[in-house]
Amino acid sequence: MNQRENLLALLKREPYEWVPCEFCLCPSLVEEYKKQTNSNLPYNEYFNIPWASVEDIIIPKNDNLYLPYHKNLKEGATIDIWGVAHEPGSESAKHMTYMRNPLRGIDSLNEIKAYPFPNYKNGDTSKQKASVENIHKKGLASVAYQQVTIWETAWYIRGMEDLMMDMMCDDPIADYILDVVTEQAVFRAQSYAKAGADILYLGDDIGMQRTPMMSLDLYCKWLKPRIKQVIDSAKAINPNIIIAYHSCGFITPFIPHLIEVGVDVLNPIQPESMSFKEIYNEFGGKISFHGTIGTQSTMPFGTTKDVKDKVFEHMEIAKKYGGLFPAPTHLLEPEVPWENILAYVEACRDYKPKF
Repeated sequence: MNQRENLLALLKREPYEWVPCEFCLCPSLVEEYKKQTNSNLPYNEYFNIPWASVEDIIIPKNDNLYLPYHKNLKEGATIDIWGVAHEPGSESAKHMTYMRNPLRGIDSLNEIKAYPFPNYKNGDTSKQKASVENIHKKGLASVAYQQVTIWETAWYIRGMEDLMMDMMCDDPIADYILDVVTEQAVFRAQSYAKAGADILYLGDDIGMQRTPMMSLDLYCKWLKPRIKQVIDSAKAINPNIIIAYHSCGFITPFIPHLIEVGVDVLNPIQPESMSFKEIYNEFGGKISFHGTIGTQSTMPFGTTKDVKDKVFEHMEIAKKYGGLFPAPTHLLEPEVPWENILAYVEACRDYKPKF
């Protein structure tokens, strides 16, 4: 098996040969990686991370369209493709930004409709198929990252409080914004599927540290049918595409609904919010998992032994049905010791799959 074949087998809960590793480093840890290894390779190649991201649709971006929605931005602020402004964070967390929501406080549906939403249908998809083919030539799985799919994209534009109120009051503004965002998400998902991506990685944070972010009624009315549209559109083109879904926090009540709409892999099963053992005992064999190694706990504050033990513990929990790709649950931040990253990689390499 090459890396792609091994990973896809694991995620499909089929026999695979070894446990792959995967993580993302913050900028300061990228510098630490270079210092520790003296390698010129990107860290994903050095550590044999088994997947790579597919080129997104390229669409023109005009920041000037959104400047009227943002007053008195801090120096160094950027505006993303949806017109959301991001002001720079502190010196110690430069990769974190303060978000400015362009449609916050606007109560007129006509003004909402006048907003210059991006249109991926006018974008350039010509590089996507070649991107997938180049990834496959390297023996890697091709991943279409489309996280921040519907709910987060919508509230980033509208503001969470305003969008929540729109939804709770059945305001047409909620329907309009969510429908526009869903339409764009469907087109992107179809484009990735046509290009031959192995994994479509969707996601919206719908959990908080200890509780769901919203009621099941709100979720099932406003978000579930829309994420189903996105998944159905991709699977209609490629029934074998693997659908992964990310949400931080406590999301146990949502898992049956995510399985129902066609999610194949759930990330990250944040251990500070949910017990992987309990989740696996209830849902193992119905869905696979990516993550489970805490970045608020084990990775920054555990010993190297703690890290290795946690990887082995979770792999043992998952041996009944398989389907666990163990990984840190989030970006590894500056407080994570380099030794713990190496311990995680070693644990993945040392664990022997059992069938």
